[in-house]
Amino acid sequence: MTAELPIIEFAFPGPLRDRIVAAIEAGAKTATSSLLREYEVAGEPVPQVGFRGVLVDSTGRRRVVLETTAVELVRLSDVPLQHALDEGEGYASVDDWRAGHLRFWSSAQMQEELGDGFTVDDSSVVVLERFEIVR
Repeated sequence: MTAELPIIEFAFPGPLRDRIVAAIEAGAKTATSSLLREYEVAGEPVPQVGFRGVLVDSTGRRRVVLETTAVELVRLSDVPLQHALDEGEGYASVDDWRAGHLRFWSSAQMQEELGDGFTVDDSSVVVLERFEIVR
């Protein structure tokens, strides 16, 4: 049933991914953010409304099918509060959201993926994605 769907992975395998998967399954997380640069270096298209994929946990176990319901590209400085709250990771403000994401995007693992000494600043393009569980 889900074998033909692409895999959706949040963060890297480990505690952060498992917290994110739990928040999605609980209905607390209905949005996510990625740098446009992540898609560019991976040679992947930005998600489109209607895209479906299967969410996997840190062990690679298929958990739920997600469907993208909205996608918006904005500058980092323009991420709205509602999006930060809908990420369901406990952010109380855009500043909290930003600090958490900057830590992640500045991590050694992400820097390796982003490549070429890429740095995040206010003009960096962020892909704001909303989704829902469909099965």
